[in-house]
Amino acid sequence: MSGLKLLYLSRSDVEACGVSMPEIMQTLEVAFREHAEGRVEMPPKPGVHPQPDAFVHAMPAYIPALQSMGVKWLAAYPENPRRGLPYISGLLVLNDAETGLPLAVMDCTWITAKRTGAATALAAKHLARTGSRVLGVLGCGVQGRSNLEALRVLFPIRQVIAYDVVPEAVERYAAEVTEAWGVEVVRAEQPRQAVEGCDIVVTAGPILRTPHATIKAGWLQPGAFVSSVDYDSYWDRLALREVDKFCTDDFPQFQHYHRLGYFQDVPPIYATLGELVAGKKPGRQDDRERTVACNLGLALDDIATAPLVYRGAIQRGLGSWLAL
Repeated sequence: MSGLKLLYLSRSDVEACGVSMPEIMQTLEVAFREHAEGRVEMPPKPGVHPQPDAFVHAMPAYIPALQSMGVKWLAAYPENPRRGLPYISGLLVLNDAETGLPLAVMDCTWITAKRTGAATALAAKHLARTGSRVLGVLGCGVQGRSNLEALRVLFPIRQVIAYDVVPEAVERYAAEVTEAWGVEVVRAEQPRQAVEGCDIVVTAGPILRTPHATIKAGWLQPGAFVSSVDYDSYWDRLALREVDKFCTDDFPQFQHYHRLGYFQDVPPIYATLGELVAGKKPGRQDDRERTVACNLGLALDDIATAPLVYRGAIQRGLGSWLAL
């Protein structure tokens, strides 16, 4: 092993690599098309669950078309924000597909945020109405920001109606996204305001095994698209029964989560994201369809994005080289 080394990238290194949201969306489109064709190796996430609604997952994937292989070790602790700590944390190991040797170890916080938003936008490309302008966001944290960033690449989002159980989070969100992207932010005092009348709705609270079921039947307008980043946590079962097309990003992993106790009362899955991207199933077919993408967050997303970060770091001379 003499002379072998890997690159360590901190969160600030990863953020400085210069990878754009459109680049991430483009590489995810390739990855999901490969996924639909059965050319991606990605077992369901093994994990441990040390506290209620907390989990730590190992997320491996191999994408031959991108010559990308690796694993993400991700922790999600809903109580962490009360401690002044991030809800999501973890590391990603990128391996050389030819030799199996580790190329890099990198913080995965930025990657997780960006690729999740990119997957939402990719689903919206097939399931949302063209020209969608009004976005409802329930949960004004990291995902509330990254989903808006990604959706703006494809849609003329002009107004965001934002709700959070912590009012101060809405104020911070409004100030930040208005300055960054010039969108109008309406502060919702009740969650219903961030659902009714919206073209696109993103729910981005903590992932819960037992849904709090805040969103009720009759709130979601005909023609709306929903990205349920927090699984079915926000949804009352009667509200979900109004949905015309319920999609996810990976059926085996959806079944895996169902066996763990999630998704106990949801509609049948219409299509996977890969099937939509590859044209194996049509997306939106009617302007009045209510559509939902419940993307689970796949290792595929991370392992497709990590090479972009790695190449950007090499080009910019970022990170620290460590001996193996």
